[in-house]
Amino acid sequence: MRHNDGTFYHCYQRPKDRGIIFYTVSDHLLYFTIFCTVIPKYSVTILKLVQMPDHIHHSMIENGYGHLGSCLDLITSLFVREYNKAHGRKGPMFDTPFGRAPKKTDKSIRTNLTYLDNNPVERQLVTWAEDYRWNYLAYAVSDHPFSQRILLRKASMPLRMALKIVKSHHSKGRYLTGTLLKRLFDSLPDKTECEQLTDYIISTYSVIDHKAATSYFKSYENELITAHANTGSEYDIKEHFIGRSDACYVKMTRTLLASGMVKDIHDVYSMTPEEKRKAFRYLNSRIDAPGKQIAAFLHIPQKQV
Repeated sequence: MRHNDGTFYHCYQRPKDRGIIFYTVSDHLLYFTIFCTVIPKYSVTILKLVQMPDHIHHSMIENGYGHLGSCLDLITSLFVREYNKAHGRKGPMFDTPFGRAPKKTDKSIRTNLTYLDNNPVERQLVTWAEDYRWNYLAYAVSDHPFSQRILLRKASMPLRMALKIVKSHHSKGRYLTGTLLKRLFDSLPDKTECEQLTDYIISTYSVIDHKAATSYFKSYENELITAHANTGSEYDIKEHFIGRSDACYVKMTRTLLASGMVKDIHDVYSMTPEEKRKAFRYLNSRIDAPGKQIAAFLHIPQKQV
């Protein structure tokens, strides 16, 4: 569909090994801040971004020929480079080229937007679409939907320093690296301030055009009603899910960290094959999830399960 002289696309990215991408909040924010610093450099409008544990969705309008591919290629290369550097991982991560499907009518666009809103609901990560932080839906109406409003006079010194660093990086068009994110969050005294910093980073960096997205539903309230009433569908890009729910990945993270097998959950990348097999058996005895999901979590080839 031609929209403001552009074409609306649903884009879809997933890793080559069908494994997990986002283990932690910092992983999500690394991708998000890279995404939001690159988008303004291209003739592209972003209406939806959804970061699921093992794949990514975008609803985007390409306002200039070739901009979409160049834009996502740069985002992907920067993210993989920074992710690998932060976590000791090597090599490419995503399928190439990324999946894309044009949407030619307002109805198909609304269906797609609803599908993206509800992807985390379908995967049983949340009950309602607006409860998932990483589809960014709740940020359409609030700059701190998952935390208390920041009052500087009550904020700790580390939080105030973190806010200054984030503001400075954003003003200079710089994304937040994995190392910097870890340092900022590790400095905070409690979960409350961690949630506040997360909301602040998202609200500061966001380039998502929520107004354009909600215009297809006339209002944010109507968008929520639509999301709550149906899941939407996607006929042009077929998703292949493992198991019924993605909620098991949080349980796997907690269980593996508690076991002492890893000190950081990203240590799964440096495990030997034997260590991965041991971790697989351990999780399989304690987590109610298909073996293929445990394999995806540990980056074990599916054919070995």
